[in-house]
Parts: sequence; C-alpha cells; structure tokens
Amino acid sequence: MPISDRSDAGGLEPSESQQYYWLPSQSAQPNQELATLRRQHHLILNAVGEGVYGLDLQGNVTFVNPAAANMIGWEIDQLIGQSMHAVLHHSHADGQTYPREDCPIYQAFRDGSVRRVTDEVFWRKDGSSFPVEYISTPLHDETGQLIGAVVTFRDISERQWAEAVLHQTNADLEQKVQARTAELFKANQRLKEMNSLRSRFTSMVCHEFRNPLNNIALSVSSLNRYDAQFTPEQKSDYLLNIKSNVERMTQMIDDILVIGKIEEKILSVRPQPLDLVQFCQTLIEENSYARSEQPIRFSSQSRQMIADLDERLLRSVLTNLLHNAVRYTPDHKPIELRLSKRLNQAIFKVQDEGIGIPPDDRPHLFEPFHRGKNVSNIPGTGLGLNIVKQFVDLQQGKISVSSRLNRGSIFTVRLPLSLS
Repeated sequence: MPISDRSDAGGLEPSESQQYYWLPSQSAQPNQELATLRRQHHLILNAVGEGVYGLDLQGNVTFVNPAAANMIGWEIDQLIGQSMHAVLHHSHADGQTYPREDCPIYQAFRDGSVRRVTDEVFWRKDGSSFPVEYISTPLHDETGQLIGAVVTFRDISERQWAEAVLHQTNADLEQKVQARTAELFKANQRLKEMNSLRSRFTSMVCHEFRNPLNNIALSVSSLNRYDAQFTPEQKSDYLLNIKSNVERMTQMIDDILVIGKIEEKILSVRPQPLDLVQFCQTLIEENSYARSEQPIRFSSQSRQMIADLDERLLRSVLTNLLHNAVRYTPDHKPIELRLSKRLNQAIFKVQDEGIGIPPDDRPHLFEPFHRGKNVSNIPGTGLGLNIVKQFVDLQQGKISVSSRLNRGSIFTVRLPLSLS
C-alpha cells in the first residue's frame, strides 16, 4: 500500500510535496525506527536534483521523487502504480516505438545488473522529449530476492547544448587554424617562389646585361682606338652594333617593368575596334621581322575581321611570339602567322620549324625567367612568354603550345572578338 512520510496522516490526501513508497503489506504498522528512516529517505529524495523513481518486477512505479515528476510534467499521485515505460520511455528520439523488452531499465531487474545509459530520451506528459542520462539499479530484499529496480536520471539538455557549442567552437577554431595554416603555407611557397625568381632574375640580369654592355664597351674602345683607320662604313657598323645592344637592354628593362605592372595589377585593358587582318599584315611588314631567305608568311580565312581588343596588348603578344620564332628558327626555315575565326573567337597561330621545346620545359614555359635547356647561346631573358600569357589572360583568352624537338612549335592564341 502507498504510505506517506507522516504516519499519523489520518486519512489526509497526500500533497504534491509528499513522497510515496510502496511497502509490503506486513509493514503497515511501522515502528518508530522505521518511521524515522522513512522521513530521512523522504528528505533525501526531495533534496536531490536528479529524478528518482522505483519500479516493481512488473515495471510499475512504486515511488517517485518531486524532481522526477517535475521533469516529466506529471503529478506524483498520477504516476504511482503506472508502467513507467509507457509514461516516459515509450519511443526513441526519432519517434519510433521503443519496445519494452529492449529497454535497459527492465533488463536491469531481469538479469540483476546495473545499466547506465547516456544517449536516450524521456518523454514529458505534453508529448515533448528531452535527452537524459540514467542508471537503473536492481533492488533485492533481505533474502537476496530481486524485487524491482531504482532508476536515477537527469536532464542533460544544457550539457548537450554546451557540448555542441564547445564542439562547434572547436570545429570553427580548427577550421580557422587550417585556413591560417594554408595561408602560411601559401605565403611560404610564395616566398620560396619569390626567392627563386630573385635568384633567376639576378642571374638573368647579370648574364643578359653583361653581353650587350661588353659589346658596347668593345665597340666604343675600337672606335676610339682605330678612329683614323676605320672607313665611314665600318664606323657605321660599330654604331649600329651599339644601337642594337642598347635597344636590347631597353627591351629587357621594358619587359621587367611590364611584369611589375602586371604583378601590381595596375595595367588596364582598353579595347577598341580593330581590323585583325590589316593589323597582322602591317605587323609582319615591320623591319624587325625581316628575314632574307624566308619572310614570315601571313594567311587569313577572312578579308576582314573586326574585334574589340586592346591593340597594345595584342601587339605585345604577337610581337613576342614572332620574335621567338625568328630567334629560334634558322633563316631558311619557314615561319607562318595564321588568323581564323571560330565561335566568336579570333584564333592566332604562330608556327615555325625551329629548335622546338624539350618536354621537360613545357610545364614551366610561361614562368618568368624560364628558358629552355636547348637555347644554347641564343640571347633572351625568359620574360617574353610570361608577358604573352599575362596579356592573353587580361583579354580573357587562352594560349596553348604544341612542339616537337628539332621540328618546330605552334603557339595558338584564342581571344574573344569582344571583351565582356
């Protein structure tokens, strides 16, 4: 029978704060010692913040403390004698039915073992659920006979929230650490690249400037020493040599300045209507492309092709490609510049039958200061193709190359007829 904490209740209805126990019928007349013990138990159960309830072997409630009743939204007297599994443990968190035979609480007083669970939910009277951590401990009488179980549980919603916040904070921190690490790695790689570029730049400047300076110094020395002996034609040849070497150094300085402008993103694109056929014809007629045995040949599928492109950038692109073709192709071998149109793109092809590009050099072809292993003593800075690639990109185009060693190369530039 249910008994309150006051042995002299005199038939008073138990209040919400009273604690109930389910005692065997032979205990109906407790002595003073039992009453004192009951009050102590009552005080303890009322004081703890965890929910505590007892079950008989059928799984029905024998006692329940106020904390448990409050957490699930029931009155204490409504719970006594009820199946607690049906009250608060009937479903999983996803709403699926939780069979009683699978419940660890009932398994505890079947096999007499303590069960601790940290990942389930209990259900309130209003149909809502909350995450719990609970321990189901079997109860034995004086003879060791299993008579039920005591379940202690706590609402771990706040703990789970704190753990989720901590997990998210750790994840965010880890993401920031990874991002920062990636930034530092990129910066370190960039620094290594810059150091490599600086080393190659120094080597290039020392080499490429020394040769023309030596040529200029030699020409000046010869003119000073043999001025009286030289004919006007010989003096003119020396002066032309000086002029050529000065132009060579000037071009190198201009290329370096262009690279700097590109890196600083201060080079603007100014497209304007341009007849590409006429532009290419005029370009190859310039004296810098003069070849005594095999002049550069130009062909076009159209008599006229109008495009909105930056004339300065296009001139630099084609000039660098044609100069490279002239530089690395014997005079008796042909060089061609072909122009065509496809899918709103202008396609320029510069084809030669020169020394070609070694396969190992092709992945690095457009890197600044890179030169092929087979260029020997042919002068060059390794900047031209880098500038070409940058100028093609600025005009929203693409550049590709196919090459066979000692058979020649084909550089293909695709540019939109109108820049977006």
